[in-house]
Formats: sequence, structure tokens, C-alpha cells
Amino acid sequence: MFAIVEISGKQFQVQENDELVVPKLKNEIGDSIVFDKVLLLNQEGKITVGQPMVENASVSTTVLEHGKDQKVVVFKKFRRNDYKRTVGHRQNFTKLKIESIKTS
Repeated sequence: MFAIVEISGKQFQVQENDELVVPKLKNEIGDSIVFDKVLLLNQEGKITVGQPMVENASVSTTVLEHGKDQKVVVFKKFRRNDYKRTVGHRQNFTKLKIESIKTS
């Protein structure tokens, strides 16, 4: 059984007991979060597509940790102009554990 869920404006495919890295959420470590924006639900081959959301479906998660991703280096250069610029960026993330996918 898996579901496609919208979290922070992005879509993620989730299964029970998976760990998922999403953009940073404001919840504390150990908090339980329920996401009810389920776009698609697959129950042993029976696919339910929401229009736009699947009714009475939700995904329960627990916050495991917060952190920063690896650094992404952006390097700009214009040849023959003596212009070089290096910038780095580290995106904040939240790691979630999928506890259950529920339907009613």
C-alpha cells in the first residue's frame, strides 16, 4: 500500500515505515503530524485518484530530526572579464517516519 501526499507544496510517494526527507517544518522532534492532502492511494492494486484529494484518507507521521542538506556550490564566471563568484547554499530539512496510511 502506498500513497502520494502533498507536503509543503511538494508531492511525495510514501509507504508505511518509510523515512522521508521534506522541506523544514515548524514541528518539534517527536511530534506527530497528520497529512490529509492525499492525491493518490494504492491499496493492493486498487488505485484511487483524488479529484483533487482522496476523501477520508490521511497519512500519520512522526518527526525524527531536523538538519541541513549537503552544500550546493554555485560558481559563476564570465570569461575575459575577470569575474568569478562562488556561492554555497544548504537547505534545511525535516526527516519524517511514516507511521500509517489510513482510509475510512
